[in-house]
Amino acid sequence: MKSKKVVSSLLAAAMATSLLAGCGSSNDTPVTDTTPADNSAASSTADSAPAEQTPAENTENADSTPTYEEQTLKVAAFEGGYGADMWSEVVAAFEASHPGVTVELTIDKKLEDVISPAMKAGDYPDVVHLATGREAALTETLTKEKALLPLTDVLEMTVPGEDVKVKDKIVPGFLDTLATNPYGDGVTYYAPMFYSPCGLFYNAGLFTEKGWEVPTTWEEMWALGDKAAEEGIALFTYPTTGYFDAFTYATLSSAGGSDFFNSCMTYEDGIWESDNATKVFELVGQLAQYTEGTTVANANNDNFTKNQQLILDNKAIFCPNGTWLPGEMADAPRADGFEWGFMAIPAVNAGGSGCSFCWFEQMWIPAAAQNQDMAKEFVAYMYSDEAAAIFAKSTAIQPITGVSDYLEGDNKMFYSIYDNGATAVMGGFASTAPVEGVNMLDTLCGTVNSIVSGDKTVAEWQAAVEEVSDKLRAAME
Repeated sequence: MKSKKVVSSLLAAAMATSLLAGCGSSNDTPVTDTTPADNSAASSTADSAPAEQTPAENTENADSTPTYEEQTLKVAAFEGGYGADMWSEVVAAFEASHPGVTVELTIDKKLEDVISPAMKAGDYPDVVHLATGREAALTETLTKEKALLPLTDVLEMTVPGEDVKVKDKIVPGFLDTLATNPYGDGVTYYAPMFYSPCGLFYNAGLFTEKGWEVPTTWEEMWALGDKAAEEGIALFTYPTTGYFDAFTYATLSSAGGSDFFNSCMTYEDGIWESDNATKVFELVGQLAQYTEGTTVANANNDNFTKNQQLILDNKAIFCPNGTWLPGEMADAPRADGFEWGFMAIPAVNAGGSGCSFCWFEQMWIPAAAQNQDMAKEFVAYMYSDEAAAIFAKSTAIQPITGVSDYLEGDNKMFYSIYDNGATAVMGGFASTAPVEGVNMLDTLCGTVNSIVSGDKTVAEWQAAVEEVSDKLRAAME
């Protein structure tokens, strides 16, 4: 990972925002608005949308490049395994295509720590790239507080510099999930970003060397684990317990199908005590017996790469992760003959197909953002071919049609997992009102360390998840 990089510029005085959605068929003639939007958090509830604004024309340069009212757009982006440089490059491209707009870019690996103090003081970024499922749960907190701006109108915008609407550029399926419509009401609040099929990574070279077959069922997994143990190789490791979200989602869907998965995500009464859920809890309990011994000690934000290194050193066979892993470990040492391999989570039921959870990051606009309309323009630009090509150089793949044009090497293999028979799983837990001391992902995924170490039993874990589900069901909106 790269170090934090912040590109800053002086903020201008409060300015009128620009309205770019639904203003004609040509994106070459954007317009500006002279009436400030209502930026109160209360205006962002699921059943209320920003008031319609009256546009005014922009001017254009001699080369037909549109010019915009001078304004500063504050963009905050999480620096993950893809690094920081791609954000600086895409911001520069956005500024070049939007003369008059200056982007103040903040990038950090612990973005919540950087932007939360200012937000508490009323100083909000205009655009935030920060996914759900993180320990600080900032995205979830603002969602529960109804403090995000609806983005449904962004889907109707024309992608800047192109002649296609945003909704028609995004790969089908990404906009029909709780991971984009957190209230389950058909209103989009999260823009999908950087998708990654998740599964089990392994050293394909090791399988060739040992003459092993890649398992397709859990019975074959256990048999391989016993065989590898005789040679001092563990079957499994994981970076941190946070990576069990994608793993668990895939196994839940494999165990009971999409309807069962959605029932789990919406806290249906008794769902976590069902036979299908029990299969998943017991599977993870058995997998714990095959997990490399140092995993728990290193399963934290400081040492997680040590667990990932285990598969490069042939000390463990499988590691759950997303397609950013090879880039994150690009400079790490590895065993002779190492070659990345990638597979879906094996089917839970006999005769079923493997499943791969499609994890994607999210971008959103705070309801209290000062430049909401230009923020929407920036979000729409994320789906342009220009932006996608920049991101792809860092292996950050946007969920847009034709994205395969930007893929090469291992990525072609990773993103073909669904073409090879795996069932795609998408979505996440339904949003609820805040419940003090309750966090489903902490209970469902965070407890895995205690299962592996033997500090808790599978039965205790399952009961705790059902208890949390009961509390969140009562708070679900």
